[in-house]
Amino acid sequence: MADTLDPTNLAAVFKAYDVRGTVPDQIDERLALAAGRAFAQVVGAATVVVGHDMRPSSPGMAGAFAQGASEAGADVVLIGLASTDQLYFASGHLGHPGAMFTASHNPAQYNGIKMCRAHAVPIGMETGLAEIRDLVAEPRPVVGPAGSISEHDVLAAYAAHLLTLAPVVGRRLRVVVDAGNGMAGHTAPAVFDRLGDQVELVPMYFELDGSFPNHDANPIEPANLVDLQQRVVAEAADIGLAFDGDADRCFIVDERGRAVSPSTLTALIAARELAKEPGATVIHNLITSRSVPEIVSELGGNPVRTRVGHSFIKATMAETGAIFGGEHSGHFYFRDFWRADSGMLAALHTLAALAETEQPLSALLAAYDRYVLSGEINSTVADQAAVTAEIEAAYAARDDVTTDRLDGLTVSHADWTFNVRPSNTEPLLRLNAEGRDEQTMSRVRDTVLAQIRSDR
Repeated sequence: MADTLDPTNLAAVFKAYDVRGTVPDQIDERLALAAGRAFAQVVGAATVVVGHDMRPSSPGMAGAFAQGASEAGADVVLIGLASTDQLYFASGHLGHPGAMFTASHNPAQYNGIKMCRAHAVPIGMETGLAEIRDLVAEPRPVVGPAGSISEHDVLAAYAAHLLTLAPVVGRRLRVVVDAGNGMAGHTAPAVFDRLGDQVELVPMYFELDGSFPNHDANPIEPANLVDLQQRVVAEAADIGLAFDGDADRCFIVDERGRAVSPSTLTALIAARELAKEPGATVIHNLITSRSVPEIVSELGGNPVRTRVGHSFIKATMAETGAIFGGEHSGHFYFRDFWRADSGMLAALHTLAALAETEQPLSALLAAYDRYVLSGEINSTVADQAAVTAEIEAAYAARDDVTTDRLDGLTVSHADWTFNVRPSNTEPLLRLNAEGRDEQTMSRVRDTVLAQIRSDR
């Protein structure tokens, strides 16, 4: 790139919670080196840990970041190939700040950096990322000797730790895992090998390949679940698991080949965590199905609603001491995992619950699946605020609904709920609707969509 460290480019790649862009025109090893130096200076730690995913550019950029951090005086521990939750484990287990080179579910031409303080405490624009960006643009002189760079494999310790949090005991399960050529192809064998005969693993796309030759490693898109759904049915498997590129998110397919809502999985895991700690707090974002707070309350827990986004979930977990948090996007956060998200730990909780019963997964989950959800529907809207205000005005006089502005606009009725919120980066309005049945949800969805798209 002509000028990697140009402030205009830095403003484009330094996002709210991470660094992300295309390689090599937006992000390359020169930027990674400068980011490593700035990261070490901002966090001020004696030691930092660095991991990377399977993208072709990741090892080189992780090495450049390590060089920059060591130049700033930090000792660097390279953990090599890792999922993002494996990096969080290393940060928590070793007690050091960390950096993970990954673009998660983004296409092959992208890469990025997710950074955290010691014990997996997230770094965002308001908690250090802006300072790192500014130091990349205008470096501060380094004082003192350079630090060392060493290697440390934490994969076995990571797998062992997860199984202490969610041991799988009971009947034998046949499990299909679609790694999408992402980092679950690295972590799943380490975890499942420890389960021995408890699980018969049927692997799909475990070959680490950052070009994603089979399908995008983004299981929130229904098209990317089709291969797994077909394989679960063909194998007569008990469950299917799909992970995104950096394996911090997990999606579930039941024995019939049907995708399971992350809200349903949130409710199941919440019930399991509340059984361990009755009365505990569980976090859910406002897009998550209302079945989650209902079930948490029925089980004697304390449901707390937040805005969408991991920074809000993690901050609220820290404030409330919550035992668990779930999002509609397939992120699941665990207090006992340093409040970080782990797709693999969510998967193990599901396997543990399934192994404890003779029921098929669809029957087990029926009690946690009370409403019909639309999924997220995006509409291009030039003036999101004006359209949102028009929708709010249309419901303001009704006695049978409540509205709030926690994140966008939420309108709630006894039989349905919808939320409309703007995208932070595009001229889009995002609609999520749910109802007690398909007919109710469809009616609400179509009514609000007509309002959003009228004359636009």
